[in-house]
Amino acid sequence: MVTIYDAKPGISRRELLKRGGIGALLVISGSAVISPENAWGLETAALKPETMATLIQVARDIYPHDQVPDKYYAIAVKGHDEQAGKDAAHKDLIENGIADLDKKAGAGGYRGLGWEEERVALLREIEKSPFFQAVRGGLVVSLYNQKEVWPIFGYEGESYSKGGYIARGFGDIEWL
Repeated sequence: MVTIYDAKPGISRRELLKRGGIGALLVISGSAVISPENAWGLETAALKPETMATLIQVARDIYPHDQVPDKYYAIAVKGHDEQAGKDAAHKDLIENGIADLDKKAGAGGYRGLGWEEERVALLREIEKSPFFQAVRGGLVVSLYNQKEVWPIFGYEGESYSKGGYIARGFGDIEWL
């Protein structure tokens, strides 16, 4: 029996290993960004799906948490897509900001850079720009205000409705 291998263009094994395991493979399909490995997807309405995929990587590079899955970063940046649908200036800010990052990154764009240090160096160059400030400022609330993320960081949420912190383990700190 002869097996015929039909080679199709795509990401090479070397490139996949170079990019690392977290956030390594996001697939663009129509108007959606999909993570087949982790079974989640994000449909875009106003921004290009390529822009959203890069925005997810930017979010991860600004606030890096290896234990936080990409889907929470996708949820955090979804607000930019929604705002871009209502505000043409915001759409231009995000699309042009991502295009500028891709241009600075060279061949393969921002997501094509294999090392986090290279991506962070590019972000440091633009950290005073309105684009970077809009993304960073939005992430402070949109990433850390997701209740599903709180257990990853060991935060149990507000305590008032549960009787306060004093009655809920305030004195359990063993390292103090």
